Amino acid sequence: MVTNAMSEKNSSIKEMINARKARGMILLEQGFEPNEINPHTWIVPSQNGCGTYQVHVFQRHWKCSCPDYLKRGVECKHICAVKIWKNLNDKFEQLNLHVKQSIGINKRIPEICCKFCNSLNITKYGKKNGKQNYMCKDCGRCFVDNIDFENMKYNPKIIALTLDLYFQGLSLRKISHHLRQFYDLKVSYKSVYNWIKKYIGIMNQYVDTITPDVGDVWHTDEMMVKIDGSWEYLWNTMDEGTRFQLASVVSKERKVRDARMVFQRAKQNSGGRTPKYMVTDGLQAYKKAVNKEFPTNYHETEHLYNVGLQHHPNNNHVERLHGTIRQREKVMRGLKIEDTPIVEGHRLFYNFIKPHEGINGLTPSEQAGITIEGDNKWITLMKTSLAYQKYKR
Repeated sequence: MVTNAMSEKNSSIKEMINARKARGMILLEQGFEPNEINPHTWIVPSQNGCGTYQVHVFQRHWKCSCPDYLKRGVECKHICAVKIWKNLNDKFEQLNLHVKQSIGINKRIPEICCKFCNSLNITKYGKKNGKQNYMCKDCGRCFVDNIDFENMKYNPKIIALTLDLYFQGLSLRKISHHLRQFYDLKVSYKSVYNWIKKYIGIMNQYVDTITPDVGDVWHTDEMMVKIDGSWEYLWNTMDEGTRFQLASVVSKERKVRDARMVFQRAKQNSGGRTPKYMVTDGLQAYKKAVNKEFPTNYHETEHLYNVGLQHHPNNNHVERLHGTIRQREKVMRGLKIEDTPIVEGHRLFYNFIKPHEGINGLTPSEQAGITIEGDNKWITLMKTSLAYQKYKR
């Protein structure tokens, strides 16, 4: 008898919830769309138009301020409406994200025209500082085709060359010497650094707007680097499947707040995604930081720690990344300032320029669904990033 009573009670609750789901769907169909205040709170209009109710979720526990929920304690039509609305929005964002990944970031370079009268009746008119000069036959004025590089004295290809040489391992002074020997250009090492600082910043602002299609296994580790004569920590997070470096953060200590910073940056650069597995070493700060930043209590993210080179699973992918960074750092004899553009510049080079044998000669960005068209990826990235910057202005 007790079993039958319990069964009837459970059946009654299910019918009640199903009825409220149907009412929630009707609420949305009638145009009563929830207003999202933050990721955990929504305002839902009353169906009779008299007031609003607040729906809140915390650790998967849903609450509503309506009399139905306060009296019965079961999910009301307002909670059901928010759940349905949120689910539809999430699916739409995933579909929109998938479409974006199939679009190359290269923009077609328009045909060269006169920058003064927009005439196409132009002819080549010698070179200066390695840049092609043109003369307009209609207005008779001379110009250089540097629409995206107005304030730069040298050819964009020279700037792209300096960026590539630097992140391939040459020092600033060696690059300056190379330009003098092979291109007869007198460029100081300070100018080379200024190019790196300017264009790495512009390109990173653009590529951070593109969400990579990363996998479910992320690796995080930290390494010691010398900055301005003192040892600090460089934290890196990368995706295992694509080798995409999601975040790089420099800190003076190895505390929980420092580990959380790299996790927050990785989530931001991955479009808000969370991994199924986070692989780290046994540092205590990782355990607390993972619990804070990822919903491990509900097994959405599993933390695999105490891994190393010989353990399984291991952290070999991010350790190999650290080897590449260490090789670059030896040439520099340490970093000069904490907010150096070199760290983010290396991440850009590693993700978008450098091919990897482990993923069949592709770059991590190509493996993550981001294709850079054109023969010179540096030129494509620079011009597209500058066009994006002008569009924002």
